[in-house]
Amino acid sequence: MTPDTGVVFVIMGVSGAGKSTIGAMLAKSLNGCFIDADDYHPQSNKDKMKNGIPLTDDDRIPWLETLRDALRVRLVNGETVILGCSALKESYREILRHADARYVRGSYVCSVKFVLLEVGAEVLCARLEKRAADGQHFMPAKLLQSQLDSLQIDESEGILRVDASQDPQTTVKNIQTLVGS
Repeated sequence: MTPDTGVVFVIMGVSGAGKSTIGAMLAKSLNGCFIDADDYHPQSNKDKMKNGIPLTDDDRIPWLETLRDALRVRLVNGETVILGCSALKESYREILRHADARYVRGSYVCSVKFVLLEVGAEVLCARLEKRAADGQHFMPAKLLQSQLDSLQIDESEGILRVDASQDPQTTVKNIQTLVGS
């Protein structure tokens, strides 16, 4: 078996963009598996966010390295994986790209592809407030601005962009069109 025969689609964006919902639906439609990056956060990260404290790179790097290692195993096994992960900075995406053992830093050519879910701040805030009221997530709406401030997109990375303010089914169909599935 040759290494890295699978493919990973990272459904990225700030909290409330729909990464988990869209990612799970996309995985089902592509006969792949869905990984929610939030499930890989250590409890200390979840506690910080729950208490309204933004994560630092020192918090995020070990989490991203754990995700990278989990993705690498699945790539080697030839799986199609959908990862729901904020991946806000280029340096974070570089860590994830290294799940592909053949990846050359800065080339942006590998088996790990990124799809940015774009949603306006007002819609995001409303979604986060609803989730918090329903007790569905540890991320409070007051941390949204810190995520928006951290989001870095460089056009040279070739990140696909999708309007995720629509219903999830439409968003998934739009992603499928972009990725050619």
